[in-house]
Amino acid sequence: MAGFGTNEWLVEEMYQQYLADPSTVDQAWHEFFADYRPGSPVGAADGTQSASSGNGSAAAPAAPATSYASPAPSREVTPNVQSNAPKPAAAPPAPARPAPAADEPALDRPAADKAVAAKPATPVAAGAQSPLRGAAASVVKNMNVSLTVPTATSVRAVPAKLLADNRIVINNHLARSRGGKVSFTHLIGYALIRALDDFPNMNNAFAEVDGKPVLVQPAHVNFGLAIDLQKPDGSRSLVVANIKGAEEMDFARFWAAYEDVIRRARANKLTMEDFTGTTISLTNPGTIGTNHSVPRLTAGQGAIIGVGAMEYPAEFQGMNPDALTEMAVSKIITLTSTYDHRIIQGAESGDFLRRLHALLLGEDGFYDEVFRSLRIPYEPVRWMPDVRITREGQIDKEARVIEVIESYRRNGHLMADTDP
Repeated sequence: MAGFGTNEWLVEEMYQQYLADPSTVDQAWHEFFADYRPGSPVGAADGTQSASSGNGSAAAPAAPATSYASPAPSREVTPNVQSNAPKPAAAPPAPARPAPAADEPALDRPAADKAVAAKPATPVAAGAQSPLRGAAASVVKNMNVSLTVPTATSVRAVPAKLLADNRIVINNHLARSRGGKVSFTHLIGYALIRALDDFPNMNNAFAEVDGKPVLVQPAHVNFGLAIDLQKPDGSRSLVVANIKGAEEMDFARFWAAYEDVIRRARANKLTMEDFTGTTISLTNPGTIGTNHSVPRLTAGQGAIIGVGAMEYPAEFQGMNPDALTEMAVSKIITLTSTYDHRIIQGAESGDFLRRLHALLLGEDGFYDEVFRSLRIPYEPVRWMPDVRITREGQIDKEARVIEVIESYRRNGHLMADTDP
């Protein structure tokens, strides 16, 4: 049985709204909430996943049975303090307390025991304490479950110059025609989906069936998008909704589906279908300035890709813009791939980021495909190394202009075509 993962807090909030006033919740949720009980397993998400076995024909649940519950194993704990409860008759007598030294004051044993028992417990933390509920409690639960997933992370820095230049061309054309804007996350997300064509293993997941490890191979790419929602009271919450069958979309359809998910998330109109069956996720903390992110991987997925801020390298951020242009220094974005190490190896994750890097630099006609999908009648900007021109002696432009004028004054008559 699959759960809602990081979205459980939102489902519980909507359930409370449903109990108070069903009309405040979208009609699509009514049938689900009719027999829903908080904390109970949710219905299976999508039957499109299959578990790989020796012959690849065995079927498996869409998500691991233990994905969203991780009870600690029962074990006997030996207490490190003396219990005041009466001991069984068969228990051996306690060893005699050693006599005090000559210079040690005598202490009545029952009085000492009472003093220890009356000693107040050390507080966990100073200040007011309150129980975590709703979204905060859901975060605690999901983070505890995520600790059961053995992960590793690959990191790669990608030049952002071509990405930024082509986005300018795209948005300028959209502003003159049908409107709308394409963000960096739109382009990076679509490149991620295209990279999965060459590395489909990054879309797999791990599960346990009857206590045995199983590789889950989804039939489609359900692209998960982490959305940061800010509430009226200033608190923030994270929702992960997905785009079903993203590998079958061209860029225009993907862009439209992406914007639809964002719009419905902000209007609190997401349905249960939007939450279930996510296979790989993208999170972009770079929008709030985070340079490098290693996100937690939710149980039931194989990988999550993080996108950092688009900035100049730190050592160049204090330089004059003209000097940066002259030195051909580009802004960069840092991409991270956090993956389940049980089914994905470091070489695969690194090669996946290398392929993503190549696509964002325009290899295999990536931007041509984007432009063609949006019906933009221009050639995309191409990636090529900048050429630095060195002037002899670094003569200033003004001096060069004076030299040209002087040359015309001295030798310009040689160019004249006159017939006296």
